[in-house]
Amino acid sequence: MKTIDWTKDELVAYILLFAANADFKETPEERDFIISKVDKETFQEIHEEFNRDNDYQGLKKITTSLEQHLYDKDDIDLLLEDIKVLFFSDDDFDITEQNMLKSLTRLFKAN
Repeated sequence: MKTIDWTKDELVAYILLFAANADFKETPEERDFIISKVDKETFQEIHEEFNRDNDYQGLKKITTSLEQHLYDKDDIDLLLEDIKVLFFSDDDFDITEQNMLKSLTRLFKAN
């Protein structure tokens, strides 16, 4: 895939949106958590891009951008902690979210 011209904040917003939509519903608590990590304008711009992408495109963008930003093990660990907090933000860590966390963990640690 070609390069992705995202800032680190845009990457974080996209990853958190991807995770938040694991159960096909994005709660107000999840949205608020994402906005607490990035500014509202970044959130809105990335949300529009996220809505245009399918899962395959989203995963390719995420993996490409992680490589471009040279995320190391510590960066990945922090990102996974943010994803866990996101999943618990609406007090409903369902099986779909649990599976998404496992999948993202495998994906991120494989790179």
